Amino acid sequence: MKSEERKNQEQPSEVQEIKLSGQVSAEQIAMWKNMYRDVYEVIATDKVCYLKRPDRKTLKAVDAIGETDGDKANEILLANCWLGGDEEIKTNDIYFLEVVPVLERLVDYGRAEIKKL
Repeated sequence: MKSEERKNQEQPSEVQEIKLSGQVSAEQIAMWKNMYRDVYEVIATDKVCYLKRPDRKTLKAVDAIGETDGDKANEILLANCWLGGDEEIKTNDIYFLEVVPVLERLVDYGRAEIKKL
């Protein structure tokens, strides 16, 4: 065996990026960012989805339903913030329940400051 061939065999090959089910292109993410400013990637085991921040209409619906049915409120929030990804995240309880804890981060808009002049 030639020394160059041996060298190539001994060196590890480049690590390949793992493709998650529902993953989209960088171009698609750039388009969404252009439209919605903030885009979030949420990974649930081997699946991925992309979400935007909720609008006031969605927050109003989530608040109204959330008082009586928290699960339905989470479904509404996920559905209205959904940009793309593996649809099974919305339909399979295992994936859905993995995503629920991070949904509240979508509604953290920070705090404005006010100052008397």
